Amino acid sequence: MKSNANLLKQLTLGRRGFLAGTALGMGAGLSTHAIASCAAASDTSEFSVRDQDLPFIGTEETFSTHELMVLNDRLFLEDTGLAEIGPRRIGAMDEAGINVQILSAHTPGVQNVPGRKGIDFAYRLNRMLVDGPMATYPGRFQAFATLPLQSPEASADELERTVREDGFLGCLTNGIIGKKFLDHPDFEPLLARAEALDVPIYIHPGLPPDEVFQIYYSNMRPEYQKEFQDQVLSISAYGWHQEVVTQCLRMITSGVFDRHPKLQIIIGHMGEGLPFFYKRVVEKMSEVTEKSLEKPFEQYFHDNFWFTTSAFPQTELLDLLLKYISVDRVMFATDYPFADMKTQTDWFRQVTLPREVKEKIAFRNAEKLFGIKA
Repeated sequence: MKSNANLLKQLTLGRRGFLAGTALGMGAGLSTHAIASCAAASDTSEFSVRDQDLPFIGTEETFSTHELMVLNDRLFLEDTGLAEIGPRRIGAMDEAGINVQILSAHTPGVQNVPGRKGIDFAYRLNRMLVDGPMATYPGRFQAFATLPLQSPEASADELERTVREDGFLGCLTNGIIGKKFLDHPDFEPLLARAEALDVPIYIHPGLPPDEVFQIYYSNMRPEYQKEFQDQVLSISAYGWHQEVVTQCLRMITSGVFDRHPKLQIIIGHMGEGLPFFYKRVVEKMSEVTEKSLEKPFEQYFHDNFWFTTSAFPQTELLDLLLKYISVDRVMFATDYPFADMKTQTDWFRQVTLPREVKEKIAFRNAEKLFGIKA
């Protein structure tokens, strides 16, 4: 059985169709045909016409570098635009009507690199953004810090440095860190520093550990592995969305937000499936946490979490999210370059919501949380 650490290495540029299907279809919960239909429908929508001037801040917008892709065996992604943070990306932003992208390093970033090597790599990536695209295109790019999470104290220091010196807006982590989630005591320095700095942590999905991959996702019919069925199931089709929700629920039950009541967590992909399970999770977990938590279980979702729309241009899912979560805690994102920016903005322009509500999601909530302007 192939090691999950290298599960995507085999996807070459010759399999662009697979990559596009994963990012735009399975990852977004829609076929590419359905996404195209959404975009076409927006052309005749009265709401789309009304909201053509709607500004956008994209809150989950990915980048990489050649060095980072080599580190993480992701060279097959070179043609996707991940490493291009210049005219090509700015042109796509202008076409889509996106005023600002908040950049974050492609999963898993450097969070699996131990010691001084990881610390130095994270610093170089963060400074590259400051000296490169953020300087070249003032106001168009903001950033979440990349952190060397194998060194939690150094991660807290790098977060503070990037926020205070470089104007970064917080940090982004990628799934499970080695074999630990953020509720592990090792990460208390980072959680405390983020709270003290009043900046959020964006929890993005990451590859499952090899043991998890083997138990949950490995395909018992090897002849089908050439289609990468087990790999896709473990990531964008299903697995990593569920892992993010698991991490968030663990953070609540382990008392992270009782110890750090002002800490803010962002999750993407329309809540990573949480809206579907919300009512049942709250009902069942409330019964067993009443005496161990300082607040009702559901209150933490409204006090400590933010949600983005990244890569899920589905109105029914947005409606479900807004059924349980205040519109004041939902933000727009595209998941570029794994989802098309214009497809996402075209979809949102035609959503039948009041202009005031759409402005909150499109840019005002991000302005408020991050202290920036669209």
